[in-house]
Amino acid sequence: MKLLATTTRYYLLLTAGLFMVASVLLYLGLDWALRSEVEEQLVNRELYLRALVARGRPLPATPFAYQLDRRPRPRALGFSDTLLLDPLEQEMVPYRELTFQLRPGDPAGALEWITLRKSLVETEDVLGVVLGVMLGVLALLLAGVVTLNRWLARRVWKPFQHTLAALRAYDLHRHQPLGLPTPAIEEFAELNQALNQLSQRLVADYESLREFTENAAHETQTPLAIIQAKLEQLLQAPVLQEDEQLTTLLSDALGGTQRLSRLHQSLTLLTRLENHQFAPTQAVPVYLDQVLRDRVALLEPLLEARQLTLTLHADLPLPPLTLHPGLADSLLQNLLHNAIKHNHPGGRVDVLLNRRMLEISNTGPALSVDPAQFFERFRKHNAASDSPGLGLSIAQHICSYYGFGIEYAYAQAGTRHTLRVQFC
Repeated sequence: MKLLATTTRYYLLLTAGLFMVASVLLYLGLDWALRSEVEEQLVNRELYLRALVARGRPLPATPFAYQLDRRPRPRALGFSDTLLLDPLEQEMVPYRELTFQLRPGDPAGALEWITLRKSLVETEDVLGVVLGVMLGVLALLLAGVVTLNRWLARRVWKPFQHTLAALRAYDLHRHQPLGLPTPAIEEFAELNQALNQLSQRLVADYESLREFTENAAHETQTPLAIIQAKLEQLLQAPVLQEDEQLTTLLSDALGGTQRLSRLHQSLTLLTRLENHQFAPTQAVPVYLDQVLRDRVALLEPLLEARQLTLTLHADLPLPPLTLHPGLADSLLQNLLHNAIKHNHPGGRVDVLLNRRMLEISNTGPALSVDPAQFFERFRKHNAASDSPGLGLSIAQHICSYYGFGIEYAYAQAGTRHTLRVQFC
């Protein structure tokens, strides 16, 4: 729920609650005041009648029988409410009445119970008018609050909406701070200033990290290549042919250097993917079936060495995909290498490519863990493998970079491992 809508709701609840309480109190106060006025008039009439009787004069006649009632039998004394039928309107009308004792005429005469009545219709009419006015004012007040908040949302909160839109569209990889304006409202001005400072620090930190990554990748790759070349030269030296132990040590060192080089390249690629350092302008139309055939041709010696059978089925013609050529090649290489490395001698690799997906299925060992865990970094099928365990993580990052879906499925029957990339 939006902030302005939330505050408006609380304002409306508070206003309506206070207004209802005030209306009830006003209604009760007016009702008490009007009834008190009616009772005062009835008391004045009682005093008037008592004064007439005290002077020996008879009770005056009244044109309306309901205004004065004389009965010889006892009745409850004091004020009370009653309903009488209006002969003209033919409906029950509320009255306020006062009953008292009086001896009209001769003081030694019989005691009578006199009841004076006054209609409360005027009182109810006044209360109805007051209540109607209060409800009308309440409706106008609530409508005014809603209208005012909508106006505030369009005008006063406009700088905040502009800031929010700028934050949604902000891309750190453009290497530019936000550059938000300074609005007239102090709170929004402070917010924009803080966001500008934050974006400046983010850009500076991002540039430092990017430069460090590029420098580290460049500066470490060269020594690794030199070490690998020197070790290869040492292994070819004739003097080492007589020292088998030294040859083994150098071979192990060369293997570790090669693994370190592959790990360095993989981590560098992951870092560039996470930092979005592949410019969109570098993406070109790529025919994935051709790249796939080229990659399979390069892997033929490895397939023969492992005695694996690879079948490729592509639904031609296929439309090109707009990708970075290097990332497209890296994606296919990692998926195919995964299917070959984690296979068994005499196994199969089946590749299916169509407009919607790329599916690579291979035979392999049974799994005891969730296949989705293999997308994590340094997660391997076999802990003793020379692989750095980054192939599927790189494939997942490439798919995420271009909005593709990727999933790992495992079928216990036949121990089939399937990696599926959804293009759409």
